Amino acid sequence: MDGTGVFELKLSLLAGSLAVVMVGVQANAGQQTVAQAIPDAPRPQTNLPLAGVTPGEGTTSSATDTDSSSSPSAPTSRPADATPTVTSGMPTESDQSPVVTPLPGQGAAAFSSIIHVAVNYVDIPFTVKDPKGQLLAGLTDRDIQIYENGLRQHLSFFTSDPMPMSVALVIDQSMSQDDMDRVNIALGALQDAFTQFDDVSVFAYNKSTKKITDFTGAQSPRLTQAIERSKGGGRDAMMAGSLSGPLSQTTVINDQNFDPNTAAVRNHTGMQLSPPRDTHPLNDAILAAATALSTRPIERRRVIYVISNGNEYGSQAKTPEVIKYLLRNRIEVDGTLVGDTNLPVLGFLDRMHLPLMMRDNVLVAYEKATGGNIDSEFRTGSIEKSFARVAGEARNRYTLGYYTHEPFVDGKYRKIEVVVLNHGTNLTVLAKSGYWPAAMQVRANTSAPGQ
Repeated sequence: MDGTGVFELKLSLLAGSLAVVMVGVQANAGQQTVAQAIPDAPRPQTNLPLAGVTPGEGTTSSATDTDSSSSPSAPTSRPADATPTVTSGMPTESDQSPVVTPLPGQGAAAFSSIIHVAVNYVDIPFTVKDPKGQLLAGLTDRDIQIYENGLRQHLSFFTSDPMPMSVALVIDQSMSQDDMDRVNIALGALQDAFTQFDDVSVFAYNKSTKKITDFTGAQSPRLTQAIERSKGGGRDAMMAGSLSGPLSQTTVINDQNFDPNTAAVRNHTGMQLSPPRDTHPLNDAILAAATALSTRPIERRRVIYVISNGNEYGSQAKTPEVIKYLLRNRIEVDGTLVGDTNLPVLGFLDRMHLPLMMRDNVLVAYEKATGGNIDSEFRTGSIEKSFARVAGEARNRYTLGYYTHEPFVDGKYRKIEVVVLNHGTNLTVLAKSGYWPAAMQVRANTSAPGQ
C-alpha cells in the first residue's frame, strides 16, 4: 500500500471515531434532560403590603383614593376650572366611576353629603308618568340617561327616596268672589299635605304681595293661623252698566248724558268709559317667595306652591327674569290651578294672549321651565285632594346627579334632557328644561321643623 492509501485510511478511521463520540455526547445530554427535575410553582406571598386595598375589589388612582377615604359614598369631584375633555356624546373612560345609589331611607343623607362636595355638581329632581298619567315607580340608575347641551353625562348619583321640603305658599286673593270662596273652604286641608320634616312660609297677594309668616314647621300651630289669615274675600264681578252704556246713566237724551251729576263718573257726558285694568301681580309674588326660599339649606327641596287662577297683569318683574332666578336657585313651581282657567274650552281661550290684555295662566310657563306640576281643579273637594297629590309628587321625585363638563360659572344657560330606557314609549318626564349655573353659598340648617 502506497503512502496515499495509508493517509486516506487514517482519515476514515478519524472520521468514524468523531461520529461515535458525537453520538455518545447527544445520548448523555438527552439522559441529563430527562433526569432533570421540574421546578415547583412559586408559592403565594402572604406578607405583601395591601395599603388599604381590599383583595378582589381592585384599586383606583391616588386622587380617587384620597377622596374616597374622606367621603366613601361621594363620587370623585373634578376641579371647577378643569378643561373639558369630552369630544363626543358619550362619557369618557375617566368618568366611569360607580354610581352612588344609597340604600332605601338613606337617600336624603347621602344627597346632603354629596351636594356640599363641589360646585360643578348638578342635581335634577324628576318624575316619570306612564301613558295613563300614573307615577312610574321602580326605576334604577340603569334606566336613566342624562344629557346636557346634547352631550351625555356620566350619572354619579341616583335615589328615589323622599326629600324634606322648604315650601313657600303663594295664595291668590285677586280671584273672583266665587273662586275665592271655594279656595277658602279647601285651605283647611292644605296643612295636611306636608310632613313634620317640612317647613313652610305663606305669601298672599291682591294689589300687592304680603308675607303672612316666615318659615315655620309644617305641623306647627303658627302655620295653621297663617293659613287662616291668608283667606280673602275675592273681587266682585263687574255688572252690566256699572261703567258704561245707558244703564249707567239716569238722564240720557240722544245717547248723551243730560245731567253730568248722575253719570257713573262725575262730569262725564259720554256713554263709553275705559274700564280699569285688574292688577294680578303673580310674578311679583313668585319672586318674593323665591327670594325667601333662596336662603334655605340647599340640601332641602325648594318648592313654591301657588294656589291661583294663573292670571298675571301689573307685576314689575317679568316672567323670563323670574324663571332665571328660580333656576339659579334650584327652585321649582308647583300649584293648584282654580277657577275658569282649568275648564276645557275656557282654558284653551285663556292661553291666547291678546295685546293690551292681561296674560292668563302664566303658571304653565313656570311649570315647564322648572319641572313642576300644576294640577287643574274646579270643585272644592277636588282642590282639597290636589294639595296632597301635588305635594306628594314634589316630595317623592327621583333625584339624579352628575358632574358637568362645562365651566360651572360661565353664566351660560345649559339645556338638559332626562331619558328613560327599558320602559316603553309615551312616557312623560317632568324635569326642568335647563339651568343657569350659579355659585351658591352653603348654609347650615339652624332651625328645626316644628319650631
